Amino acid sequence: MIKKHQFSHNDVRIESSKTLFSGFFEIAELVVRHKLFNGSWSQPIKREIFQRGEAVGVLLFDPANQLVGLVEQFRVGALGEPQGPWQFEVVAGIIEPGESPIDVACRELKEEAGLSAKELIPICDYLVSAGGTDEKMHLYCGLTNLQNKEGIFGLQSENEDILLHVWSYQDTIEAKAAGILNSAAVTIALQWLEVHHIKLRDRS
Repeated sequence: MIKKHQFSHNDVRIESSKTLFSGFFEIAELVVRHKLFNGSWSQPIKREIFQRGEAVGVLLFDPANQLVGLVEQFRVGALGEPQGPWQFEVVAGIIEPGESPIDVACRELKEEAGLSAKELIPICDYLVSAGGTDEKMHLYCGLTNLQNKEGIFGLQSENEDILLHVWSYQDTIEAKAAGILNSAAVTIALQWLEVHHIKLRDRS
């Protein structure tokens, strides 16, 4: 039997909320109280939250040729990484007001990889790091032809410099095992692909 959470939104009280910073992203300060498992209420808790909202990620996969497409770009949050601040990632973008996750997936595929997907298969939705950010990722596998599709993409207006790589499925899984692919979205998407790649190949 699948268990449900004991509490819901009705068991949280937001005492106050204020914006601490508003720039490319926003940071807010919340004071909350929540129900405790012993039936009482917590004391007021002050927390800062990085407000990024919802995003979409797409792992590119060519089932007929067993190819995987990953984008490489500079990431300031990876400045401390031993191999440097360039990351191999899934195609991704933030959901703007009025957009659906599918809208964003199609837009970002064009902008970051110059591609469209024959099919977008939902992988999962997950909270990136709920202890400090409200960011939620909608993750898909985009089925497309990746033969001879490598290139440089991205919008100059957004300072994007994106290189699309196309690797064999086996090389991609070996890169994950070696720790070269270490972003959460890539890891989760490739774990899903390891289970489904044969089935996708057989129906392509």
